[in-house]
Amino acid sequence: MDTTTLAAFLVVDLLLVFTPGADWAYAISAGLRDRSVVPAVAGLLTGHAAYALVAVAGVAVIVAGSPAALTALTVAGAGYLLWLGWGVLRQPVTPAAAERGAETSALRVLLKGAGTSGLNPKALLLYFSLFPQFIDPVTGWPVAAQTGLLSTVHLTVCAVVYLAVGVLARTVLATRPSAARIVTRVSGAMMIAIGALLLVERLAA
Repeated sequence: MDTTTLAAFLVVDLLLVFTPGADWAYAISAGLRDRSVVPAVAGLLTGHAAYALVAVAGVAVIVAGSPAALTALTVAGAGYLLWLGWGVLRQPVTPAAAERGAETSALRVLLKGAGTSGLNPKALLLYFSLFPQFIDPVTGWPVAAQTGLLSTVHLTVCAVVYLAVGVLARTVLATRPSAARIVTRVSGAMMIAIGALLLVERLAA
């Protein structure tokens, strides 16, 4: 795989990752929980890494060709986002509340992050719709190796962007409880909206 192709993929991937979505919403809400940014981002990356392994194994193509499997994945992901978003709206996190809620374990934060990205069918769509455009089976590199390299670039971009989003949310909103409450509620609303859109798109397909 040549550097030009890799650079082109990086530009497109950056544009996609910089687009706010469920991952951003979770990173923002986690950023208001003091020290939970790293485990939250680790959880988000775990979900993406699972899809990367699926893509490398070529299973993504099989799932894409199975309407029933894709529908089940979409409904499960949408339901999880609706549940998570409602929880955020019901109990918006502020810096003070985050200190009182410090008992939330890093493992629980990580697992929620993995669920947020791992049950998001948009991540799967990224792998089987975007990646093939940058993979050339005649370059001498095995397709699995090219997929693995693109996955590594994508995971690195996600790690940098989500950490920045979480840290900025914590830093900027730490002394602004009312603003933090508003941002958290917006994040919860985003999760609910994305979950609802996923259900509508899948049921209307």
